[in-house]
Amino acid sequence: LRAAALASAVIGLAWGSSTFAVEKPDYSLPVYTPAYEPRTVDERGAWMQADEFERAMQRSPLLIADEGVKGYVRRVLCTTVGHDRCDSLRIYVLEDPSFNASMMANGVLAVHTGLLLRVRNEAELGAVLGHEFGHFELRHILQGFKNRRGATDAMAWLQVLGGISETNTSGTEISLMGSIFSFDRAQETQADLLGLKYLATSPYPSSAAANVWGNLMAEQDASAAGRKRKTTHSYNAGFTASHPTELTRATYLAKAAQDIGDDSDDPQTHGHYDALRSLMPRLLHNQVRMNDFGGTEYLLGAIAQSTGWTGDLLFARGEMYQLRGNPRDFVTASQFYREAIELGYAAPEAHRNLGISLLKSGAAAEAEPALATYLQLAPDASDASVIKTLIAK
Repeated sequence: LRAAALASAVIGLAWGSSTFAVEKPDYSLPVYTPAYEPRTVDERGAWMQADEFERAMQRSPLLIADEGVKGYVRRVLCTTVGHDRCDSLRIYVLEDPSFNASMMANGVLAVHTGLLLRVRNEAELGAVLGHEFGHFELRHILQGFKNRRGATDAMAWLQVLGGISETNTSGTEISLMGSIFSFDRAQETQADLLGLKYLATSPYPSSAAANVWGNLMAEQDASAAGRKRKTTHSYNAGFTASHPTELTRATYLAKAAQDIGDDSDDPQTHGHYDALRSLMPRLLHNQVRMNDFGGTEYLLGAIAQSTGWTGDLLFARGEMYQLRGNPRDFVTASQFYREAIELGYAAPEAHRNLGISLLKSGAAAEAEPALATYLQLAPDASDASVIKTLIAK
């Protein structure tokens, strides 16, 4: 059925613009060349840069050493693109709350924990990882290296010529800058569509790719609402935008997935959150510290739709309200801390934060037992002496 659906699928995109055009459908994967080695001067330059980045990542304090999480990311990537493509890659997970992943010319994949927190299932993670691998397979890193070098060299010569001849070259410089960013937008779209091919030939549903961008737009809307700002998801990318807009991507990827027609496949939601269980407290803490109340509230609610309101999520929600710090927020935070403790959330900080929230909401009598429990559970905590003074009052 899937083969028949792929054979009849029609998807077209005019490169470099946001308009659709009919093209012959082709969901066959390109022939893959394993163990590729750099051959030209430009390739060796791109590889040298990537090797330097990799050495820096290996020494980075942000590097996540959890082998279970790293193995999970590799399994999803291999399920998406196939073992022949993924087995030789090196994967690094970095503790960073941003929604990001990147593929390097030398076969390194860097995945940020903010991405792991935001995707809802294995299929959505596979969609993003497949997109990044698409950049690698299409040699976009090399093409971008050459393109940026050529354009910046030309700009340097234009500046020299402009100084000699007093000719106004600013318009030409702007055009060259635009060519750099436009080239990158075309690459992003190509990687999107190759990533969709990976999904279409994997056990994961192709609809996951569009869902990633739909969810991201919803979070952006919630974030803007929390800051009392307006958001628009325009079809028109800015002149210097290096990616198509989220709405553009969601639109053409959703159309392609509908043509493929594989929505019945299981996106594997529970496997995703099970794999992240050991990291969830850290990931949620980092998200709360971004001080994005609307976006974080949306994200916590979205995760809870799959997992229910776990102790981790309730504790993070309490932190979020406590950090915002409106008078009523401390009452709300106290409620969430209590619920987290009732569900078995074991970190001593839950009792400390409960006690502090109760103090700030005027419930000193209720705060003292919570703070005393914290000192009992963490007698050597760095803030133990401060907490003792709060109880003494």
